[in-house]
Amino acid sequence: MEQKSRRQRELADRKSQRHRKRLRDLNMAAAWCLHLGLRLGLRRARAWLLPPPAHCLPRDLHKQDDAKQANSDIPLDRLTISYCRSSGPGGQNVNKVNSKAEVRFHLATADWIAEPVRQRMAITHKNKINKSGELILTSESSRYQFRNLADCLQKIRDMIAEASQPAKEPSKEDAVLKRIRIENMNRERLRKKRINSAIKTSRRVDMD
Repeated sequence: MEQKSRRQRELADRKSQRHRKRLRDLNMAAAWCLHLGLRLGLRRARAWLLPPPAHCLPRDLHKQDDAKQANSDIPLDRLTISYCRSSGPGGQNVNKVNSKAEVRFHLATADWIAEPVRQRMAITHKNKINKSGELILTSESSRYQFRNLADCLQKIRDMIAEASQPAKEPSKEDAVLKRIRIENMNRERLRKKRINSAIKTSRRVDMD
């Protein structure tokens, strides 16, 4: 009788251990699913659950901030804006939709930029100015037109900010280092010329 009761207790202990293990596995699986859902689905779920404005289509939600920033400080009526096929991001829309933005304006007549700033921009970014004097900027970093347009306008702002900085006067140490660097470059250039001249002289054939 005592042996039978002992065996029943062992069976009950094994059953309770299996039950606790099953509960632990279920808790771990639930925690992992919750963690995975938070990582993958929470951002999208938040975007889906937010109701769109009544005056705006859902696809145009991402364009509001970019368009607001684009109209803030640069006169868009003074710019020539066009769109063309992009080779950048876009998935199935690559080479199918005009998502690449191109912004150009005549730099010499851009009176909304100070004259000294325009002169520095013309010197610094001369490779981006065509024969007509237009500064051309392009962007295809995004699959959306408004984001590429905002990127082009941000490039204009960065150029203006860079050209607006006062010219830094070189110190005496910088001038000495620059002179030494130029002398070393000239010395190396002359050395290479002498080596090439010696090689060409050794290749000559005496016809006598």
